[in-house]
Amino acid sequence: MKEQSAQVRWEQHTQRPLLALAVLFAVAYAVPIVDTSAGRSLTAVCTVVEWVVWGVFAVDYLVRLSLARDRRGFVRQHWMDLCAVVLPLIQPLRLLRLVSTLLLVGQRARMASQIRVTTYVAGAVVGLLMFGSLAVLSVERDAPNGNIRTLGDAVWWSFTTMTTVGYGDHAPTTGLGRMVAVGLMLSGIALLGVVTANIAAWFIERFEKDDVEERRQTEAIQALTEEVRELRAEVAALRKTSVGG
Repeated sequence: MKEQSAQVRWEQHTQRPLLALAVLFAVAYAVPIVDTSAGRSLTAVCTVVEWVVWGVFAVDYLVRLSLARDRRGFVRQHWMDLCAVVLPLIQPLRLLRLVSTLLLVGQRARMASQIRVTTYVAGAVVGLLMFGSLAVLSVERDAPNGNIRTLGDAVWWSFTTMTTVGYGDHAPTTGLGRMVAVGLMLSGIALLGVVTANIAAWFIERFEKDDVEERRQTEAIQALTEEVRELRAEVAALRKTSVGG
């Protein structure tokens, strides 16, 4: 129980710093893509920041693993965290660092009980839209047959892809770009399902509250009716007694 409490305390204390680092990662990832005139030194600094942020999240996973009471159970429950930690080590691609950091941030954000589902979904939509746009722009801008050349084109393509509309005016032509497209489509479908389920749960909860209130009123009316019957019976008995006397 002591080890579990230590794990919970660690997660609570590191929640905000890790989210701040995630914002720093977003800036470091976006700068070389948006600013095409960025020099090698700035690009190198941004790359170092990306690796450092990923390293901090990896250390956080290892610390939580060491504090877990059941380490095997922790690994089974947080297998996505483990994949996100190992993924960038397999192939040093910026896209993999992006995917792994998004997974780690998403998992840690889910642990925060103070974050409501609606807030989390809204943040996930904005994050995926932004990172999806940057990712597809970074791999498609210099493609020979690519038609996603500007940030505006990338944002428009990401929005239509996440909503599964797919007008077809912009489409990725590279393998990595199509991988980003698949991820955005699956994420959009998943987020739509979460929003739909959340709205349905809200309506069900409201209906249940109305049913409970209606049952309480019905029970109160029945109780009052029974009391009135008893009072009538007592009054009738008193009348018979007075008449007989």
